[in-house]
Amino acid sequence: MIKILCADALEGLRTLSNDSVSMCVTSPPYYGLRDYGNAGQIGIEDSPEQYIQKLIAVFREVRRVLRPDGTLWLNIADSYAGSGKGIGRKPTHCKHSYQIPADSAAAAMPTTWNAIKPKDMIGIPWMLAFALRADGWYLRSDIIWQKPNAMPESAKDRPTRVHEYIFLLSKSSRYYYDAEAVKEPAVGFYNAAPAGSAGTGKPNARRRGNSRTFRGGGAYTHDRAQNNSASVKRESHGLAPNESGKRNRRSVWTVATRPYKGAHFATYPEELVRPCILAGSRPGDTVLDPFAGSGTTGAVAAQEGRDFIGIEINPDYCEIIRQRLDACCQKGAKP
Repeated sequence: MIKILCADALEGLRTLSNDSVSMCVTSPPYYGLRDYGNAGQIGIEDSPEQYIQKLIAVFREVRRVLRPDGTLWLNIADSYAGSGKGIGRKPTHCKHSYQIPADSAAAAMPTTWNAIKPKDMIGIPWMLAFALRADGWYLRSDIIWQKPNAMPESAKDRPTRVHEYIFLLSKSSRYYYDAEAVKEPAVGFYNAAPAGSAGTGKPNARRRGNSRTFRGGGAYTHDRAQNNSASVKRESHGLAPNESGKRNRRSVWTVATRPYKGAHFATYPEELVRPCILAGSRPGDTVLDPFAGSGTTGAVAAQEGRDFIGIEINPDYCEIIRQRLDACCQKGAKP
């Protein structure tokens, strides 16, 4: 089942039933980066607090429609204050003033905009993560998306940014997470034979451990993935041989960016979305993306045999999504 709603994220979410989707993978518009020309779009607010408050409202609806064991995988990047021409001072592209409700999660944050100076990093990802936690989400992990082919930057007085964040949040303290589905090869300094040892057939006396052992790799086994129990056996902490040659997935993911022809300015790659969907859902589950963009989440969901609900405010992108997902089905997505 594939369902595309051409609507504002908040409006589209309000049409969905409680506890009706298994997981959400999404990347909302980044703050102050681009005006997509859509009335009511998120990302061009007068202040970071207003931007965060709007996203809190969207993700509160996401939490409502998630099943009790559901998760949210949220990709977000930071923004810099400029030199006064863009968002370095209060933006002037919003015509109406906006007051943050006193009882909102964003109101509990320190007011940052008056303290932000030109050239400051704003800290959007963690502002959002902490605000969502204050609003009731469980903040479970921060994943670093490291981009080996990141675009160059003109700044010469700081390192070039090559990463974004993916936050894993859950609706409940117990949630579905299939660690087995996203395990990675257990590689490290134990695997390489020291110089001069090749062909001897004997372990080098200076090697500590071997390629079958590692620390921490078995802490989350498949049968414990659903309840995330902290009471694991002693041997699961790397004190027993690792027969599989794999380990629990780490929190730094190196994935190259890949544009999608004729689509969204800021598409994220399918291989960034895939482990999120594999870990957070079962075949036949429903995956949600309230900021569907060019349909990357939907394409991966279809490829992996999941149902998909996408919400997108831009009618042109809604058509791109439909064409892309039709092509996935014609290529033979998993049943």
